Amino acid sequence: MTDQLRRRAFGCLLACFLGSASIAPAQDQAGKFDFYVLSLSWSPTFCALQNGGRNEQQCGGNEDFRFIVHGLWPQYEKGYPDFCQTREPERVPRSLGQTMFDIMPSMGLVGHQWRKHGSCTGLNQRDYFAKVREAFRRIRLPSDLSRGETSLTVSADQIEERFIAANPGMSRRGIAASCEGKRLEEVRICLTKDLSFRDCPEVDGDGCKISQITLPPAQ
Repeated sequence: MTDQLRRRAFGCLLACFLGSASIAPAQDQAGKFDFYVLSLSWSPTFCALQNGGRNEQQCGGNEDFRFIVHGLWPQYEKGYPDFCQTREPERVPRSLGQTMFDIMPSMGLVGHQWRKHGSCTGLNQRDYFAKVREAFRRIRLPSDLSRGETSLTVSADQIEERFIAANPGMSRRGIAASCEGKRLEEVRICLTKDLSFRDCPEVDGDGCKISQITLPPAQ
């Protein structure tokens, strides 16, 4: 190959590299996402696990939690951002965290959700947790599922159908039940940035596939 051809080939490679870099989407930047996923954890399943049982604040107190907020997660149409750089501190002050204990009953949960997910919303800590609470208030929990008085075994479809029936505007393509073994782990609900219901094919497709899921009772 002549020097001229080598220079031309190198120039083409460089142009292709710079061109692809210029159109590559920015990832994991605070405030850059498409929608939210509100994840509602079934607390009795968490507490039945070995690690969950060590969480005295959630599992060893006088209050028996049922559905709690696992998190409000910024999401891309495919994938999600996490641990974004922000000017906010990594640590959540206890004075703020404890205001969430009725729906997020431990500082460990509050702090982790802020660092991994809240940091990517573009919101400050106080506004993020206000958004979490607002999202939770938008959801009507099906009374027969959330009672938690006795063990209940249903299909993933039945869990989703009961949430849809209780929440006008929610669709089958915007909710997914996930499981831990044969027990309900959490229910994930997709929301727009202004917290309206929306579809989310990737999240919906990751739901639990087994035919029967058990909701352990609250103890």
